[in-house]
Amino acid sequence: MKNFDTRAYSIADFLEWHSNGLLELSPDFQRRTVWSGKAKSYLIDTIVRGRPIPKILISQKLKSSRTVRTVVDGQQRLRAILEFINGDFAISRAHNKEMAGIRYPAMSEEEQTEFLQYELGVDLLFDLNYEDLLDIFARINSYTVSLNTQEKLNAKYLGYFKQAAFDLGYRYVDFFLRASVMTKPKVTRMGEAELAGDLLVSLVDSVQTNKSIETFYKKFEDDPGQLEQAEIKFDKTMSFIGAIYPPEELAGTNWSRIHLFYTLFTAIAHCLFGLGGLSNSVRCKLTKAKVGQVRVSLDEISARYDDVAADMDSPSAPKDYKSFITRSRRGTTDTVSRVERAEFVCRKIKKHLG
Repeated sequence: MKNFDTRAYSIADFLEWHSNGLLELSPDFQRRTVWSGKAKSYLIDTIVRGRPIPKILISQKLKSSRTVRTVVDGQQRLRAILEFINGDFAISRAHNKEMAGIRYPAMSEEEQTEFLQYELGVDLLFDLNYEDLLDIFARINSYTVSLNTQEKLNAKYLGYFKQAAFDLGYRYVDFFLRASVMTKPKVTRMGEAELAGDLLVSLVDSVQTNKSIETFYKKFEDDPGQLEQAEIKFDKTMSFIGAIYPPEELAGTNWSRIHLFYTLFTAIAHCLFGLGGLSNSVRCKLTKAKVGQVRVSLDEISARYDDVAADMDSPSAPKDYKSFITRSRRGTTDTVSRVERAEFVCRKIKKHLG
């Protein structure tokens, strides 16, 4: 028999209950983990932006003619909200550039009202004893799915690099999907953020293996460094790629393969800005007036890829294409493979442009 109800309460409701001593945040069975300042800021930014957060689970009982609510799951979320209202911390620039450094007391009256009116989804439990609450709490924390590498990074880090990768992935997820670089199942596991972060590393450091990506989550956790400039380069590179190939047309080429899209991106970015790890001698100047010529060169590479790949043992197969294809099949995310593939593409574009 169902012994809970689903409701929505505003932050103002929780604030009132807390102020009147009618909200118990720390029952004996709750975990004692404490959120970092970045985790709290990220939650507040989610609320400020009007995005949903996970539901809160509470029970309520009548005590001395007063309704007392006990938080079964969600105490850290509620603590962060109440601490923010109390002015104990500010929103981080890593999460919201426009509201960086803002504390609740400094928000305008309209902003404060909107914040207090934000509704939290709640599953409300009725008249359950302590043993039942323990059982429910244990069940809630049993339904977990093993996290992939990107999801672990997303959970572990909350700083500037994570936010940049998340924002860029969100910005270009539609392109990635329409171009068949990414699938919807992959996106549900944060594939777009993983790809964006991988590409971002090439702009802030060098073309390299994706195995070192956590290094950059750590490096740019509290300091934005050159990330803002890298994001601008990212946008310009994607704009140039979009001018060469509308996403549906890119989907019909070999560049839609995710490892070859990485190659396409880094090759174009190297010609535009110069990337660490790639030879400067293979660069050529790209302008919008040359988009058509670049497309012809890239189409040629994609077409010949299929022809040569179909007969790799032929003595007449070009050695540079055979090497490119081999690097596209083995160790596709290794540094050497990535460097050689990008330089191959740059050389072909440069030769075609004369």
